[in-house]
Amino acid sequence: MSTTPTAIEPATPTPTLLRLATAGSVDDGKSTLVGRLLHDTRSVLADQLQAIEDASRRRGWTGAVADLALLTDGLRAEREQGITIDVAYRYFATATRSFVLADCPGHVQYTRNTVTGASTADVVLVLIDARHGVVEQTRRHLAVVSLLRVPHVVVAVNKIDLVENAADVYDGIVLDIEDLRRTLDLDDVIVVPVSALHGDNVVEPGPRTAWYAGPTLLEVLESLPLEEEDGPARFPVQLVIRPQHGAVDPSLTDYRGYAGHVASGTVRVGDEVVVASSGVRTRVVAIDRGPDPVESASAPLSVTLRLADDVDISRGDVIAAASTPPTLTSSTDAVLCWLNERPLAPGARVLVSHGTRTVRALVTEIHERLDIATLSVEPAQSATLNDLVRVTLTLAEPLPLEPYSQSRHAGSLLVIDPHDGWTLAAGMVAAALPGSDGAGAPPLGEEGWL
Repeated sequence: MSTTPTAIEPATPTPTLLRLATAGSVDDGKSTLVGRLLHDTRSVLADQLQAIEDASRRRGWTGAVADLALLTDGLRAEREQGITIDVAYRYFATATRSFVLADCPGHVQYTRNTVTGASTADVVLVLIDARHGVVEQTRRHLAVVSLLRVPHVVVAVNKIDLVENAADVYDGIVLDIEDLRRTLDLDDVIVVPVSALHGDNVVEPGPRTAWYAGPTLLEVLESLPLEEEDGPARFPVQLVIRPQHGAVDPSLTDYRGYAGHVASGTVRVGDEVVVASSGVRTRVVAIDRGPDPVESASAPLSVTLRLADDVDISRGDVIAAASTPPTLTSSTDAVLCWLNERPLAPGARVLVSHGTRTVRALVTEIHERLDIATLSVEPAQSATLNDLVRVTLTLAEPLPLEPYSQSRHAGSLLVIDPHDGWTLAAGMVAAALPGSDGAGAPPLGEEGWL
């Protein structure tokens, strides 16, 4: 797909929810851009706007409007007080769409937080300072986005008002992004020039980007199609509900429901399903959404399933479509985004969390890592903070893992320290490192990944 936007199809008139994550280097103007989006979409309360206007005057601000970066500076102030907040969430809406914005820190040491914010995002907004162009952190963020298979990527070339020959600078960055798009096998990248400080081309066109004929940043975000995870039905059980739990009428003495959210596909009343861990088959006789029965439920709806038979099911089990059951495996290759300052070495004993189940595991081998500077894959024997590495995990108990390329939910896992409970890594099952030849994605056989 071309990286230069040309025309935007009209967005659906029905408001829809878009999950948006931001990424960028330090001082790329991310706080100002987020503030500008909130301000220009009229998503800032009057008293909040008055507060940042007063704070701006005290700081000697001379801009036409308040220093909009202050709308997100609370996150930075909290860090200075020793409070750790990995990702801050903002909310705003337009006439055609509602947005949940995951505002990720820009420092290199917080790249791990980009993984957190992007893991559930429909689109990642990557900022580039027009004066600096594509830098190492840009490549790192796009590599993470490629690995996480985020459906859409928008690159905002910010501070376009601070460079001479802005159109030529923009065209050069577009070419660089196109090279990265091909190297990282990204399907959808749109590049938009903006001036967050002055508001040009963020919500409305402006004189500083008069040479640009494409859509504004908000128009792009409003028009992106939403992609719900399809595929076979998968329902990780979070809780077994009985009348004595108080969640249902105590008079329903024979009530037994299995609560959770539909991770993928659709579950319907009458469907034959299978419990992945035991292979026992049964049928869905009712689906409850709160107090109301429904005939079907699709991802990502949270519901309670009632089954025809008294089956041994507990938290951590997966109820799946009987026609397409998942394959249990005790060993798999996975790409890990290492999120901890403690290094990883072969032989490490860890916990692996998949869906609602956690099992003990062993990191039996570290195969290779991605060199962010060159986007080349090289052999590795360890992993340090922010590394992307391909490893082999041996599990103490089999799990219904599926390739990440087929399911972002069933193919994702967390690696946890068994001693203190800290998250060590986010993992993608049977994935290949960006830029590799795909050798890290072994096929799925009857006995799992071999």
